[in-house]
Amino acid sequence: MTSPTNDTLAHASATTLAAAVRARTVSALELTDAAIARIEARDGPINAVVVRDFDSARDQARRVDQAVAAGGDLPLAGVPMTIKECFNIAGLPTTFGLEFARHYRPTEDAVAVRRLKDAGAVILGKTNVATGLADYQVDNPIYGQTRNPHDLSRSCGGSSGGSAAALAAGLVPLELGGDAGGSIRIPASFCGVYGHLSSVPLISLEGHGPPGGGIIVGRAWAAAGPMARTADDLALALKVLSGPEGRDAVAYRLDLPPPRHAGLSGYRVFVLTSHPTASVDDEIVAAIDDLAAKLEKAGATVSRQSDLLPSQADSQALAEKFGWTYRTGMDANVKDTPEAPKGTIKDYYDCLIAQEVLRRAWDVFFRSFDVLISPCYASAAFKQYPEPDPWPGLNRTLRVNGTEIPYAPQSAWPLYSGMPHLPATVAPIGRTREGLPIGIQFIGPFLEDLTPIAFAARVAEAFGVTAEVARA
Repeated sequence: MTSPTNDTLAHASATTLAAAVRARTVSALELTDAAIARIEARDGPINAVVVRDFDSARDQARRVDQAVAAGGDLPLAGVPMTIKECFNIAGLPTTFGLEFARHYRPTEDAVAVRRLKDAGAVILGKTNVATGLADYQVDNPIYGQTRNPHDLSRSCGGSSGGSAAALAAGLVPLELGGDAGGSIRIPASFCGVYGHLSSVPLISLEGHGPPGGGIIVGRAWAAAGPMARTADDLALALKVLSGPEGRDAVAYRLDLPPPRHAGLSGYRVFVLTSHPTASVDDEIVAAIDDLAAKLEKAGATVSRQSDLLPSQADSQALAEKFGWTYRTGMDANVKDTPEAPKGTIKDYYDCLIAQEVLRRAWDVFFRSFDVLISPCYASAAFKQYPEPDPWPGLNRTLRVNGTEIPYAPQSAWPLYSGMPHLPATVAPIGRTREGLPIGIQFIGPFLEDLTPIAFAARVAEAFGVTAEVARA
């Protein structure tokens, strides 16, 4: 076998690497050693891969090479990747960045981790998270702060910030993240990579939860999802990760519908750049407007007004009420959470009813539209705050368009699609004047996850905007 350079491997997609391993032009062990070398050489100031399991990874890689030699056709053959710290890997810590869980070690892999391993992925370790998974930057008492590879003074996003940073730094080509209020999408946006919030039931969350187990109320609007440097890698990983598990697998089978259209010319696109309770930086709006103009020239139908659009204000009010019940569930399982408003069981069931009403409104909306484009957040990557201030960030302000604005309301952007369980794909579409990545979300119809992913891929192909490995 001819070994490619480490720089070449740092830029290659998971799809390309898996194909090379299956063709036996490179071995899984060679890919693993190269990824380990990149982590050891580059990760120091970034601090993304905070739990390292390199000996086990090499053992996994050898088993993959043996399986390939025996004729195994593994979709992720030999792909080196990391996992967000909150997903269980047997024998490794799952702490959520919380001091009381420092010594917790699960004994079984999370379902999603098992599926990745079964598909031939090689797990190198775990990436850093926000304290309690409840912040848009990564800093916690267990592992410390993770920095954005594009600018080490800035947030990498949260809570899957270590995941996005590892991708942006070229350490690995694929990651597993989790998202409820933007935890995949904001890091992907801040770090200039791709991320996908899956439709809530697609990927099992078994093995993702408070240390020691327990049910979080927030699972009513939380989901796992892949993160990568190409949209095609998102689709590849999603197909590996998705499907019924446990008792559901007795009868249910997954049959994801294909993308609604083969090319951009068929898409009916709705563009949304304003919100009644949240702000957005003018540079992000300009990037979206530029993309909208290009889409129209490419033959897509672009709209900005519709009576079918579900109420943004009502959706945010529901998200805030859901947040109280989520916090109540967290307090029952996690000890180090800050004081916050509490919800009752009645509040929770009221939320579920309102959520179903909202979801039905989106069903109607997506009969007339295929994709909704919106900001992921109010700004590009912000300067790292000196202290963690987990959800909802009431003690912070955010600088947008030269003005200090309240930080907490800006969660409205990711929650707008997260609350109704809609799939959303984040893609890089440009840079700010300061050179920071601009990422936006393509929101699609429920359970039609391949539509926004394919749309992101067609945008990259048509307009040449892709994820880049940072040089910071």
